[in-house]
Amino acid sequence: QVQLVESGGGLVQAGGSLRLSCAASGRTFSSYGLGWFRQAPGKEREFVAGISRSLLSTYIDSVKGRFAISRDNAKKTMYLQMNSLKPEDTAVYYCAARDGWSISRAPVENDYWGQGTQVTVSS
Repeated sequence: QVQLVESGGGLVQAGGSLRLSCAASGRTFSSYGLGWFRQAPGKEREFVAGISRSLLSTYIDSVKGRFAISRDNAKKTMYLQMNSLKPEDTAVYYCAARDGWSISRAPVENDYWGQGTQVTVSS
């Protein structure tokens, strides 16, 4: 079992930056694939970025070059550095964990979720 708690969301102007954190409980943090998802009003939850147990990272095209995912297994924490934010990045951001090598881009296939943190980007 692992519990996930996100922090770092907020209101920022377009072009600004935010850093999201996802703190985990449990003893086997390093054995999980991790990722960030987001859900905008009226839309389905979508994959944003993932980082595997071997630190291989993947991103959706719309955030490549702007977002960076990382993990610190000693601190049991995952991060999402978001730069050059756009209004279309506005959403509730969720961290997720999957008992396996990497996160799945399909939300239903992942095992654990945080409660979400709101990110609002004003134009």
